[in-house]
Amino acid sequence: MAGLEPLYAWARPAISRPPDALVCGIHWELIQHGYRCLGTGDQPGPDERKSELLPAGWEANKEVYTLRYKSTDDAHELLLKAIMVEDSMILNVMDRSSQKVADVTLAVADYINPEHLDDFHKVYKNTEELRTRITSGIIAPLGAPAEKARKEPESKEDVQWDENPLRLPPRQPMGTRAPYRPSPLSPFAVGGEDLDPFGGRSGGMIVDPLHSGVPQPGINPSSGIPGRLPPGAVPPGARFDPFGPLGIGRPGPDPDHLPPPGYDDMFM
Repeated sequence: MAGLEPLYAWARPAISRPPDALVCGIHWELIQHGYRCLGTGDQPGPDERKSELLPAGWEANKEVYTLRYKSTDDAHELLLKAIMVEDSMILNVMDRSSQKVADVTLAVADYINPEHLDDFHKVYKNTEELRTRITSGIIAPLGAPAEKARKEPESKEDVQWDENPLRLPPRQPMGTRAPYRPSPLSPFAVGGEDLDPFGGRSGGMIVDPLHSGVPQPGINPSSGIPGRLPPGAVPPGARFDPFGPLGIGRPGPDPDHLPPPGYDDMFM
């Protein structure tokens, strides 16, 4: 019952009998369940405030201890009466908001050592059982105060754009830099694609002469090659192995294609 020790030290001058110590323990258990004490008596007094401490004069009536509590969410207001009957204490608790009533009977000797009222570390015994009796006999039947659930936002790990080859790249919010993506037309990306079975990189083992060295924007197989490939025959970024003379864009004619001098002379 963490926190009971300073409360007991504060209330020790008013504790003169074992029932006083038991009421102090019951009070703190209600505090632990989200209730605060308003004062003594059946009716509210002037300038009452919610407090974790016992109010002044709480032990004045040794036959009937009367305390009022209110939940921190203001949903429940309890009227507690601890009635002494010989060596037992009968707890009668009514929720004024719902008119529900709960009763618990405790044997004082089961929870208090009468010869150790001056020693907090020895005065209480069977504290777990006392906590269970209060929880099951009072808190559960009357309803515990609602707690404000505080949920931390779930942290989502950043997923790389090329982790799944079938996943579309996520849209980047404004003001953030897009992840680096190697250009499929990079003229110097050679051999990278052969290392990636999913094709996430660019550049194979065969060097495309159209994209080697300094790129030539005027020649792009994806736009089609007149007389050989129609437009769109080569997907953008695909590896293209050229075949035959391309004609346009080649640096000068091939000397082997020129006819020799006097080719039409039948005696040559």
